[in-house]
Amino acid sequence: MASVPFHYVDLRTFCYATEDEKRVEQALRTFLPDEFEVDRVVNEGHHGDRIVVRSARVENADDVRHVLSVLSELPDVDRVIDELDERVDDNNSLFLRLDKQAAFGGDVRLGPGLTLRAKVEAYPAKREKAVENAREALSTLAAESAGSDAADA
Repeated sequence: MASVPFHYVDLRTFCYATEDEKRVEQALRTFLPDEFEVDRVVNEGHHGDRIVVRSARVENADDVRHVLSVLSELPDVDRVIDELDERVDDNNSLFLRLDKQAAFGGDVRLGPGLTLRAKVEAYPAKREKAVENAREALSTLAAESAGSDAADA
């Protein structure tokens, strides 16, 4: 993928008091380039429990490509492509929820725990154009991933 049709990608997850913070960070790092900085903010829940927010913003084109290449491993990327009309908002942001437990094991699946928000480039800045750009980018990734899977077999 030569050009990257995303301005940035935000990844965020919560680490609750019952979770191991290092494992939660490891799950987040499944999607990030090596040695990428992860932000840490400590909050307090409604009942006084500690909640740590771990997040990262990926802005460099090569780093965004890395995140997208990891996303291309989604087994249901075709479902995401079909749902782009619901997944891209009026501010041209694409939203995905990713399985935190699977990510800890190095797998990429849709599910609860991690939130991905990617700002889609669109000129003019219209939602329809953003959906079209996201569809093209994800379709290209899916095709490239399928091609590399066939070459590996």
